[in-house]
Amino acid sequence: MTTRGVLYIHSAPRALCPHVEWAVAGVLGVRVNLDWIRQPAAPGHWRSELSWQGEPGTASKLASALRGWQLMRYEVTSEPCATAEGERYSSTPGLGIFHAVTGIHGDILIPEDRLRAVLLRARSEGSDLETEIGRLLGKPWDDELEPFRYAGEGAPVRWLHQVV
Repeated sequence: MTTRGVLYIHSAPRALCPHVEWAVAGVLGVRVNLDWIRQPAAPGHWRSELSWQGEPGTASKLASALRGWQLMRYEVTSEPCATAEGERYSSTPGLGIFHAVTGIHGDILIPEDRLRAVLLRARSEGSDLETEIGRLLGKPWDDELEPFRYAGEGAPVRWLHQVV
């Protein structure tokens, strides 16, 4: 069973670009040459996109392979398939990494224990319920990444298939 997804490198310093390609190639098992274009939302940074196909869990492997570089902004998505839910990973230098499970329509699925924890925290610590739910949905990451997403409209996309 395979799934497919997209890797969005929203911003990376030029010096990291070849390292990103090597890390992605290590996960996908094929040579990767991304088409890098300037990122107008972050002068001196570059962006690229890659559509991929592979086994369920490939998105988490890609996110893990890129996790250590604090100067990058990226997202990795995978579609749900017969054996796995979809996933979304978002990473920014200031916020770190966010992970969400997604359903067939792209909605974020929040496990009930996480919802219970937010309700308990709001009651006992007086935290703002709306803010806490926003964090569960990845709102701070979306807010930070949105200018970088728009800056990439019209960027070329390349499909790569994992060797299985």
